Amino acid sequence: MAITAQEVNKLRQMTGAGMMDCKKALVESGGDFDKAIEFLRKKGQKVSAKRADRQTSEGSVFIQTNDDDTTAVVVGLGCETDFVAKNDDFQKLGKEVLKVAFDSRPGSKEELKTIKIGNLNVGDKITELVGKIGEKIDIVAYEVLEGEKIIPYIHMGSKLGVLVALKNTGGTDVADAGRDVAMQIAAMKPVAVDKDGVDASVVEKELKIGREQAIAQGKPEKIIDKIAEGKLNKFFKDNTLLNQAFVKDSSMTVAKYLDSVSKGLTVDSFKRISVN
Repeated sequence: MAITAQEVNKLRQMTGAGMMDCKKALVESGGDFDKAIEFLRKKGQKVSAKRADRQTSEGSVFIQTNDDDTTAVVVGLGCETDFVAKNDDFQKLGKEVLKVAFDSRPGSKEELKTIKIGNLNVGDKITELVGKIGEKIDIVAYEVLEGEKIIPYIHMGSKLGVLVALKNTGGTDVADAGRDVAMQIAAMKPVAVDKDGVDASVVEKELKIGREQAIAQGKPEKIIDKIAEGKLNKFFKDNTLLNQAFVKDSSMTVAKYLDSVSKGLTVDSFKRISVN
């Protein structure tokens, strides 16, 4: 059957797909718009499958907090190129996914993909955009954080986001301090708030490395464990947030910096999300 330019343009407006793709979809579906949309979705699914092994090393981080800053949601939407990450349709999708994530608070990325955005679920919306853009797109991160005071931070380029939950704020304005700590987390990549939050397997691994290094250096057996403990403490100092040297003033730790802002102010938890 003959497909008019007006029909092609109508389908293009409905789906955002390319002109030739829309024409082919209408031809294949006999002019039925619902079938044509399904055809385009299937095309997207094929594109998605073909690119499943590609790396999503670019993308954007999206963050939303509630009105009293006690709950925040962060979503990382990944893609293959920076060009696509800046695409309006990609940014729109990221904001839509963030909204449903914030409203629904699913338990995982996989569950998030099953939530509806309009007539399609999140997974199908992603597949639809893959079909239009021709590049792998996926949810690479999704986290929820709750606390007394959540400070959000998105690094330049929007490829890195941080949520910091502060406690013992004492009614003080801690936004600037929270942002300083969020920037610290972005730059220094701590593995936990303090040593108590470091996984036991990591602690054992660091002790083992310390012992092996001491043995290799020919240290006396009676002090090998002590040396290993010293190296573990150095690991805690370098890799746990409150024990790290504060990047804006290395004469104090992050813990001391926060305490100087408001007595007892500290970090309860944090999330660091990167799309690359």
